[in-house]
Formats: sequence, structure tokens, C-alpha cells
Amino acid sequence: MISTFGPEIWLVDGPSITAAAGFHYPTRMVLIRLNESDLFVWSPIALTDGLRRDLSALGTVRYLVAPNTLHHMYLQDWIASFPETTAFAAPGLAAKRADIAFAGELTDTPDPAWAHHMDQVVITGNAITTEVVFFHRPSGTVLFTDLLQQLPKDWYSGWRAIVARLDLMTGREPAVPRKFRMAFRDKAALRQSVRKIKSWRPRALVMAHGMPVTQNAPDVLDRAFAWVPASK
Repeated sequence: MISTFGPEIWLVDGPSITAAAGFHYPTRMVLIRLNESDLFVWSPIALTDGLRRDLSALGTVRYLVAPNTLHHMYLQDWIASFPETTAFAAPGLAAKRADIAFAGELTDTPDPAWAHHMDQVVITGNAITTEVVFFHRPSGTVLFTDLLQQLPKDWYSGWRAIVARLDLMTGREPAVPRKFRMAFRDKAALRQSVRKIKSWRPRALVMAHGMPVTQNAPDVLDRAFAWVPASK
């Protein structure tokens, strides 16, 4: 079901997806209307007939964005269903998905198609994934894919619940999971990217895996990235 989140931005929650070691995750997609009809689709979820019908009421699916190297499973289905669309990949994904003809690789500079509406920054230097964080200016919303997470405390059971708690995936507020923290090799580059994200002074945070934050977003960001070392 498509739900309005702000001016020209909608959220769509999809079915859970199972990853390594049997860990399952909720999925979320974001739709942004760039003009009277063109839709920017962030992290496409499983495409159903019902969702396809609902999309037609909002506009034309024009841009598909895979915001990191882990969120790409459903891209081919969307490309087949919307041949007029253009797909963009996070750095490194094109080599992983040679079956997809991406129009371009995401950088720190927004594509002209959405530069008036959005800003973005590439979070580099992580051994697990490279993630592109977006900022939607009209709604003041920052979009995180996997870098910030907050699953319900009871989302997992057994040993997976213990691992998730230790990994900071099921904490009291959004956090960068420990595995991602440990995977950062370039703390200086991370610090610069985080500084840019904070400079946006967002009003809301949306994550692929977690409930949106609509109150005190800058404070939540400060606490989530308090572990990033200050510059020397």
C-alpha cells in the first residue's frame, strides 16, 4: 500500500526478504515525484499487479535507483515492466549485475533529472557495501538504505535475536549496525560524508529497515554517528 509521507514523497512497504544465515528483513521503497508525472523510485521492492496499478495514479515510473550494492533483487522485474524507465546504480553494482544496462553510476553530484529536488552523497570505504544517501528537499527527508537500521525488538527469535541485539539492529533508536562500523576502512571519508548529511538539517529520516523518524531527526543523526572519530 502506498502511503503519503510528505510533499511529493510516498512510502511503500513490501514483503520481508531473507538474506545470509536466514536473517529476514522488512523492505521499503520510496517514491518521489519530480515534476507533474515523472517518478523517482528508490530501492524498488517486489512488484505486484496491485502496486503497478497504484503507481499509475501517481505518475510515470521514470528513474529506478539502486542506492547500494545490496538492494537490487527486483530491478530486472521493474525494468521489464516499465521499459521507458532508466536505472541508476550505486558504485560497484554494475559489475555485480552485468545483466542490467544501467544508465549511469551514482556519484556525489545529483543527476540533472532530480538535482532540483534532491541532494546525495556516496558513503565510500565500507567493505560490505557502498551506499548513496539521498536528501529530498521539499519534505526535508534523508533516505538511508542499510547504513541506519532499527528493527522491532521481537523481530527475530533465538540466536538471531541475540546477534541482532549485539549488532545494534534492534535498539531503542536507529543505529549503524556494528558490522558496518567495523567494515569502514576510510574513516576520514566517512566523516566528510556524515558532515554533509548533517548539514542538510533534515526534518525526517527514512530507512529501508526501520520505522521513519519524524521528530528530532538531527539529534537522532548525531547519536547514530557519535562513534565516528572527530578529525585530528
